Amino acid sequence: MTAVVIPVKSLAASKSRLLPELPRKQLNALCLAMLEDLVGALHETPGIDRVAVATPDDRVAEHALRLGAHVLHGPDPGLNAAIDAAPGKLGLAPDAPLLVVLGDVPGAQSGEVQRLFDALDAMAPGPSAVLAPSRDGGTSALLRRPYAALPSCFGPQSAARHREAARIAGVPLCEIDLPSLAIDLDRAEDLRSFLGQKEGGAHTRLLLESLGWSAEPPASSAPITKKSAPVDPQ
Repeated sequence: MTAVVIPVKSLAASKSRLLPELPRKQLNALCLAMLEDLVGALHETPGIDRVAVATPDDRVAEHALRLGAHVLHGPDPGLNAAIDAAPGKLGLAPDAPLLVVLGDVPGAQSGEVQRLFDALDAMAPGPSAVLAPSRDGGTSALLRRPYAALPSCFGPQSAARHREAARIAGVPLCEIDLPSLAIDLDRAEDLRSFLGQKEGGAHTRLLLESLGWSAEPPASSAPITKKSAPVDPQ
């Protein structure tokens, strides 16, 4: 069985860098819309048998269940600890692969996600990993075979730390630039870049457009008035 884990913070702590642009209620709606888009893309990926969401948040857990994901719900031990605990909670065999995709890449397309598995299949037998970096130096997705082949090093500049972990462990690492996974929505410019993409992230796109966002930067430095009514995917 090939599983994917999406770690998602509590809504109260998520997307804090966007707080100057969106109030908390709208940020919560954005997080849930992003999760809906990502879970949908992963369910459509042939190489994935099971989609799981690891979260300490009750509302995220309920939303994930409605989306047909398996939920790993409990206290927040931290990002990497939550990822490392997931294989045991899912009952994965020691030699099973595991894909981790961060929850802020709603534009992910199933065809590009499948390329991670195709790349892994093309590698020599034995421990190996495939990484999709984000454009800010992070790791949007990491596929490991077996899941303990490399330590989880997610966080700022994690792509470099995963490369170094692979070097130290002597594990072959294939790195693939995937446009639909490269943009993680952390800042205003990320929202505009995402809206400039032609495909993927339908729910997130609809929400942002309903709030007055577009792919074009502001015409002047004057504050932009967003629509005040938040859209909630629930």
